[in-house]
Order: sequence, then structure tokens, then C-alpha cells
Amino acid sequence: MEPFVDGAIARPAPPLRPYVGRYSGYWLDGFGPGTHQGLPSGSLTMVLTLGPPVDLVMHPDPALPPMSYDALVGGLHAVPVTIAYEQCQRGVQIDLTPFGARALFGVPASELGSTVVPLDALLGRRADEWLERLRDAPSWADRFAVLDDVLVGALIDAPPLSPEVVRAWDCLVASGGGIEVAALASEVGWSRRHLAHRFQQEFGLSPKVTGRVLRFDRARHLLGRSGRPGLAAVAAACGYYDQAHLTREFRDFAGMSPTAWLAEQLPSVQDELTAVGAS
Repeated sequence: MEPFVDGAIARPAPPLRPYVGRYSGYWLDGFGPGTHQGLPSGSLTMVLTLGPPVDLVMHPDPALPPMSYDALVGGLHAVPVTIAYEQCQRGVQIDLTPFGARALFGVPASELGSTVVPLDALLGRRADEWLERLRDAPSWADRFAVLDDVLVGALIDAPPLSPEVVRAWDCLVASGGGIEVAALASEVGWSRRHLAHRFQQEFGLSPKVTGRVLRFDRARHLLGRSGRPGLAAVAAACGYYDQAHLTREFRDFAGMSPTAWLAEQLPSVQDELTAVGAS
């Protein structure tokens, strides 16, 4: 099979933007069989497939056995997951903010932390309805419109979060993971211990680990772009001590060095696709 890449990205409808970062449609044919890594980031991940199921051979929780999913939700995690594929991968990835877990599923992000669950475990029969509607849509624009419709319809009135917890998350994201935990605690007016407890209780990762994940995620997106800077420049831009520090963090979060990751990654469907209906 001749390799084929297609896909698109889009922002969600305005009512969803506090809870959904973006939609990424992907259609990769002729690149298998093989595996690739699902890497830690600052988003929860929802995937609805348009073709073969997603085969996870290594979960964030290594105690879980390999499983196949037509639709899934994965929480924040600090280790890579391994996805196997035969000849193609087709679907839509929805990047959720941690606040989207309560707004869409009625649970804190921590209940999904470091694990992956079938979408129907959270939504019941509605998961099959969403998947059917998405697969019936003929274009990326139509598929993204379906997602807007079903996700807006799924929003619930979740109890408000502590403003200190929200502030802590927003500060970490705004700093790209660069703010120290002591400074973060001072910013929200809590002790480090209390902040760590409340933050992990809500999001499933500690503030320190979350900062490392956010910094790593920024670095790997810089490295994944065409015309990327060198490793030393990326390390400096993302606040690492040096290139060796960046490499150690890559080994922790990707299971390999930056150079190895660049050699093995599939064609990008995240950073260089057509934007659909962006506004």
C-alpha cells in the first residue's frame, strides 16, 4: 500500500473551549505494521476511531493488559503508552482540558489519571451514538460539526472547583511548566503540602510532575515541527539546564532519546495539517 496521510485540525465551538483544546482528525494508511508512542501532555485524550480500533499494548498503568478500543478516554499520565497498528490509523483525537472531565463526564480528572477507559464506561450508549454519527459524516468539517453538537449536548453543571486549584493549573500552563512549586504555592496562598494534596486530588498528578510534563510537551512539539531548532536551542527555550537534561526527560516521558523519537515518529497529524473552521 502506498503511504497516505490526510487529516485536519479545528478549534471546538465557543461553549466548549474551557473544556476542549482542539480536534485533530487523522487518516494514516500504509505505514504498518508497527508501534508508536502516545506521549504525556497537559491534556486528557479522547479518541473516536473511523477505522480499525486503537490497540494499546502498553497502558500508563503497566498492570493493565493489552486492549482494543473503538473509543477511549485517557487521563493525564507521566509515562508513554504504546499503540500497535497494522496498516492504518483513522480517527479523531479530542484534547480535553482537565476541567473537561467534570464538565463532560461528571468526574474529576484524577479518576482518569494514569489510565485509559472505554468511552462507554463513562457515557453508556451515548458513546456508540457518537461513534456512529462521526463515522457517517463525509468530511472533516462535518465530523468536527458532529463533535461540537454532541459535546455541547453533553455538558453538565459540575460543581465549581476551588479557585486556588484553577489558578494553580492556569499558572503552570502559562509558564510552560517553568514555575517552581514554592512560587506556585505562594501565588495561590497555600502551603506546598496543601497545594500538592489538593492538586493531585483533582488532576491525578502532582504539581511538580505536571510541570515536568508540560515542559516536555512543549519541547517535543518544538522538535516535531519542520525547520525545528537544534536540541540545545530547544533545551534552552524550554528551561532545561542543558541538552543532557532534555535528553534525560525524554527518556523518562518518551522512553527514548529525542533523536530516537524523531527517527521513529509517524508523520505528524498534530502540527502541520489544514485548519478547518478555525476562528
